[in-house]
Amino acid sequence: MKHIIIIAMLFMAAFTSCKKALDYTPKGYLVAEDISGPEAIEGLVTAAYAAIGNGDMIGPIYSKWAYGGVRSDDCYKGGGGTGDVGEVDAMEHYNLVVPTMDAFVSRTWKNLFKSISRANAGLRAVNAADEASFPNKKIRQAELRFLRAHSYFTMKLLYKNIPIFDENATDADILKTANDLGNDESWNRIAADFQFAADNLPEAQAEKARANKYAAQAYLAKVKLYQAYEQDTRHQVTKINTTRLQEVITLTQSVIGSGKYHLSTDIADNFLPETENGPESVFAIQFTINDGTTTGRLNFEDGLNYPHGAPQYGCCGFYAASQNLVNAHTTDANGLPNFNTFNNSIADLNTATVDPRLDHTVGIDGHPYKYDPSKPFSNSWVRDPGVYGNFHTMRNQQLATSASYLKQGPFMGSAKNYDVIRFDDVLLMQAEAYIELGQQDKALPIINDIRKRAAASTGRLKKQDGTFPSKYRIGEYSSTGWTQDYARKALQWERRMEFATEGDRFFDLVRWGIAESVLNGYLATEKLRRPFLTTAKFTAGRDEYLPIPQSEITFTKGLYKQNPGY
Repeated sequence: MKHIIIIAMLFMAAFTSCKKALDYTPKGYLVAEDISGPEAIEGLVTAAYAAIGNGDMIGPIYSKWAYGGVRSDDCYKGGGGTGDVGEVDAMEHYNLVVPTMDAFVSRTWKNLFKSISRANAGLRAVNAADEASFPNKKIRQAELRFLRAHSYFTMKLLYKNIPIFDENATDADILKTANDLGNDESWNRIAADFQFAADNLPEAQAEKARANKYAAQAYLAKVKLYQAYEQDTRHQVTKINTTRLQEVITLTQSVIGSGKYHLSTDIADNFLPETENGPESVFAIQFTINDGTTTGRLNFEDGLNYPHGAPQYGCCGFYAASQNLVNAHTTDANGLPNFNTFNNSIADLNTATVDPRLDHTVGIDGHPYKYDPSKPFSNSWVRDPGVYGNFHTMRNQQLATSASYLKQGPFMGSAKNYDVIRFDDVLLMQAEAYIELGQQDKALPIINDIRKRAAASTGRLKKQDGTFPSKYRIGEYSSTGWTQDYARKALQWERRMEFATEGDRFFDLVRWGIAESVLNGYLATEKLRRPFLTTAKFTAGRDEYLPIPQSEITFTKGLYKQNPGY
């Protein structure tokens, strides 16, 4: 009997121990009471900020190198031949037509919706908070709606026809939300979030990483600018809405008039960690290193894009600047672009005069790489010159000696912040709106100010012997002959030079309605220089946007409709 009692006691002890183990709440799991206090709600807002930087190399959500750079005339895919990360090669050839080929496309979609989900989770918690105990309620609501709109804006650029839902949608509602909103209506939904943010955010925040009123106005101006170029269901621009353009001007005037921002004296300041969060940064995704975590919070989305053969890197050689882009930097006797003749032949960089922004953008044999004259770029650093030529990119790369740089296995990451909107973008948005409204005389000084800054941005470009690697010549435009057509051409050229390789180019071409003519014209010449492009062809009415991931169409049982042409 004693033996039976002892066994029973041991059994009860074991059962109690197991029950305690089974009752354990795993780390990272939240219940309603965990997120009801002010500190917990602030944590959710911080998590939503973190989410907009939580993409990865095969699923980027902030770096547009593959989606906006490789798909444009700025860059080739690079890497170890066309089969290396073949989905990006398919993008470069405008051939994303295989339903199962959606690793990049699908993961980016998922990663963007993860960030939207975090914003919505934060909003549900903030909405439920009592303003007396959470006095920052309205500001945090505005920040979260800003972050949600940022992710929806990126989705809109990439996929166009997207499902949009807010924090009030249940799981059942989400499963019933189709991607069939009209183009203008989906823009309006995104604009409403930015408008709420602009109306409720302060003009300045104690923490620089937080969005403020002017960041919201600048982003809203960007939405209105895209919305102004009205598209039909086959993505063709049918009209430019002047009311939207006037809204762009009003919003950008507010940002400019605030006096909070100005152009940096050197464009290089936008690409170095030592000068991040400077006077030109309107809103940026923040990254860190040596923050107590294993690898820090780094930008790995550009991790494939370092020179492969450079001893300080060792991988991976993606994102090679095109010959077309290099040629586009050449200038005439007045320091103006060679609009009509720039691509007639391969530029001789030993004799041609060039826009100084070339050496802020492209790695060229013998030229300082990323402002380090002791380590000039070498053709030996190029991974596959027989396919992609000898040029490389460097705006979003950092030196291996930078305190912001970390190598993780074969891949590289950087803690340099990622600017989402800069002041130069705000200025050029305003100039574009003026030009399309027929007020191009007001755009002239804006564009010339950008060019003056470019002309002054040579201090970091010298070689070790003190000489410049290129012959710089950049001039200002004259009011003589400054017609609307000429001003439009100058504006479009200026945007290319100012944001070269930063991934905006493709989306600009689509917005302007000239993607087919520019890209097929580019390919006609470039494929003679780079035979790997022989089969590339841009198809209007399809290639302006990525396909809706087939996995998402399958998951929703056909609720999501595929984009035209796929």
